[in-house]
Amino acid sequence: MSRSGYTLPVFACAAAIAALHWLRDRKTLTLASIDLIEPAQIAEIPIEQVAGLSENTALAIARSDPGDNLDLTKDTPIWALVEWREQGDDAVIIKGGEGIGRQLNADDKPAIYAYAQKLLQENLQRILAPGEKITVTIILPEGRSLAVRTSNSAFGVVEGLSLLGTTGISQPLSTPDQLAVFRAELQNKASRFESLVFCIGENGLDLARKLGINPEQLVKTANWLGPMLVEADVLGVKEILLFGYHGKLIKLAGGIFHTHHYLADGRREILSAHCAIAGLKSPDIQAVFNSATAEAALTYLKSLDAATGSDWVNKVYSAIAETIDVRSQEYIQSHSESGKKVTVCGSILFDRDRKIIVKSKTAGLLIGKLC
Repeated sequence: MSRSGYTLPVFACAAAIAALHWLRDRKTLTLASIDLIEPAQIAEIPIEQVAGLSENTALAIARSDPGDNLDLTKDTPIWALVEWREQGDDAVIIKGGEGIGRQLNADDKPAIYAYAQKLLQENLQRILAPGEKITVTIILPEGRSLAVRTSNSAFGVVEGLSLLGTTGISQPLSTPDQLAVFRAELQNKASRFESLVFCIGENGLDLARKLGINPEQLVKTANWLGPMLVEADVLGVKEILLFGYHGKLIKLAGGIFHTHHYLADGRREILSAHCAIAGLKSPDIQAVFNSATAEAALTYLKSLDAATGSDWVNKVYSAIAETIDVRSQEYIQSHSESGKKVTVCGSILFDRDRKIIVKSKTAGLLIGKLC
């Protein structure tokens, strides 16, 4: 049985609580009790070190433990610097220090998202006496170096990691045990709806909700798109909308149905092939192929369109979306009973700014039913 752990916001909160306890009582906590809020349970988080830096400032350190997950933040230290403050209306002000990314599409705000903010605010305010005010600075000493190994920059987060997530529990998304959890959710929703929306991760889920899609029809798949498509077909789901970041979903156009980068890539090859089919000139195809990321390749195509008045983004990505639909249905058919009508698939791809790049023809029909 795979072991779950906790998300980064939980360890940041634990370190902040330990630092605040030192300021209040001059006591060194070895365990910090955190109300996870989502889910509604208490977690006991080990604290590695606590130090008073002055009468009004303390620093505490926790260490990330995401469980049996393929997570590059495993064992990384999380620091919280807590300072007493007299000015301002807010009891708790949260700042991002070294190693916490900046959001380019949100006025360079620190990448400390809603769940992390809520977790820190609620847990720290319970400790504060009326009138007390603190500033909390979260620091990830290894955040900047770890960030270059993530897709954060594709979503406009630079110079560090994000405190992202909607829950305190870090499930091992790449293990068979987690697939069983996703399949159970799919089974539940397939019993109630004929049309479902598959989202690989939190960005897709969040954007789909904002577009007005019924949250009850959203199914998280992580990287298990292949098994989840087959399961949906077995359960009798009639229509699946694949809704995701183009740097992930593009893999399906190449027949890659487990999208974790540890197992397979091929994004630049798939994108370059579609550029060639669309008629892009050889130097431009080479530029796409040599792009560092899928987002950089998309940016290059956009620059071509802007410079020449052409429509390469639409041509290339429309072809990719249609290929995703075809390959997905072929994948289902190859695992289905002979002669059985398989689940219809449509796809919507969005960019790092969560703006939709393209909808396949089938997706255009499905989205009308879902919103």
